[in-house]
Parts: sequence; structure tokens; C-alpha cells
Amino acid sequence: MDIVIDTSALLAVIVGEPERDRIVELTAGHALVGPGSIVWEVGNAFSAMLKQRRLALAEAQRGLRIFHAIPLRFAKVDLSKAITIAHQTKIYAYDAYFLDCAVRRAAPLLTLDRGLARAALKIGVKLLEI
Repeated sequence: MDIVIDTSALLAVIVGEPERDRIVELTAGHALVGPGSIVWEVGNAFSAMLKQRRLALAEAQRGLRIFHAIPLRFAKVDLSKAITIAHQTKIYAYDAYFLDCAVRRAAPLLTLDRGLARAALKIGVKLLEI
């Protein structure tokens, strides 16, 4: 089964947040899918953590190596549909890209972002509970 995983869930695994083990358990044996924008979002998240001094450069580089080792399939986004989803749910396009992936693949979404989870439910996307 395909699972659309968002940046918040990926980062939880990479940096070892408390939800890590549950996310690994839920995704084991399944194909992880997400929009290509995940790469930029992960990079932005690590740069923010560096700026806030939450981690050192060596830790960020290690996190990026972990990210690149995660078997993640990048899906093409339908920008028109994503913008429509963003408008319907009042979310940013970057978040709507994940919902577009989930809708087009009839796949559940794995996220720690409450706003994205609410938007997913609003348009009928199934969530994986953490």
C-alpha cells in the first residue's frame, strides 16, 4: 500500500522524536510517497534548526544522510488540483501538495501537522493514526 508521508513525520523519524517508533511501525512494508517539494521542506527545516541553534551543522548533515536513505517515491503534483485543495481547505499550497498526492493515489496520509490533518479529513483523505 502507498502511504503519503509529510515532512513533519519524516523529520520526527530523522531527529528521533517520540513518535519515531510508531511512524516506523506504521510504514514498515509500505511504499512511502510524497511530492518533490519534500526535499526543499526538509532542507528548510534543517536550516531553521541550525538558525535556532537546536542542532549543529554536523547533526544536520547526518540528518540529511538519513533522509536520503529513506525509500521515498516522489510524485508529480497536479498544481491546478493542489491550488483548488488549498482554496477549499484554507491551507498553503505546500501542504495541499501532500493532499493532492493522497487523493490521486487513494492513499492514507501520515502527518503530525494538526492543520494538515484537519484539511485532509475535510476532503475525505484517510489519516494514519499515530
